Amino acid sequence: MDFWAVLDLILISFYRLTGNPVLDFFLGTFGVAFLVVLIGEFTISLVFKANKRHLESLNVRLSDLHRLSMAALRLGDKKSYRACNKEANDTFGQVFFNMFGLSAASLWPAFFALSWMQQRFAGIGFPLPFTGYTVNYVVPFLICYILSRMLFGRVKHKLPYFKGVSEMLAACEKNQ
Repeated sequence: MDFWAVLDLILISFYRLTGNPVLDFFLGTFGVAFLVVLIGEFTISLVFKANKRHLESLNVRLSDLHRLSMAALRLGDKKSYRACNKEANDTFGQVFFNMFGLSAASLWPAFFALSWMQQRFAGIGFPLPFTGYTVNYVVPFLICYILSRMLFGRVKHKLPYFKGVSEMLAACEKNQ
């Protein structure tokens, strides 16, 4: 059996919990969405650990440049202030886009899950009450994904691996 067949067997098992097709779809979609959140958070932790020194050095540089620009301002040296402030803005941009990239690292599993769901649930529509419109599998997945993110945010501090990662990320954010 190849990787995709095994993955299909694992994911479809989330959709066979109760025997009620509608309930199973929503429970299964929530289970897949929660799995996506777990894999995404694990990916963030790996990327963060790989880039931790770089991010710390950017934060130190940003702090130093801020301190230098404030000292130049106190001394009335506008030229030095502008130069330090320009460098600080550039460094802040690097920190911002590194953190943005770190956040985006959590999203890649969602695209694989949606691709798998398309193969399994492409023809199924869900009527929206009082509108006459139907939506496909993407809308329930997004709702379940948001709920999974909220749930994970509440429990990650209690999970062994993610507790340590949360503390490490919080310490890094505190230093910014």
